[in-house]
Amino acid sequence: MSVKRVRFTFPEDLIREPVIYQLGHEFKVITNVRMADVDEGTGWVVLELEGDAAEIERSLAWAQQKGVRIDPVVGDVVEG
Repeated sequence: MSVKRVRFTFPEDLIREPVIYQLGHEFKVITNVRMADVDEGTGWVVLELEGDAAEIERSLAWAQQKGVRIDPVVGDVVEG
């Protein structure tokens, strides 16, 4: 089992979409929200993903294809 922390930044058109739920359901990874700031027009979430390393990478590629910006998190620092 692998663990990866990332920050998702959502474009305005995806704020109301259940992207994190879909990611966890479709790719069988555990999604733990660590921090978030979301309102009607913008939003970001620091996520901790747990599961098979290949599935985590597939899920991140899927989220990027949807339009989510993904930045790595090292310790408590967001890089990007």
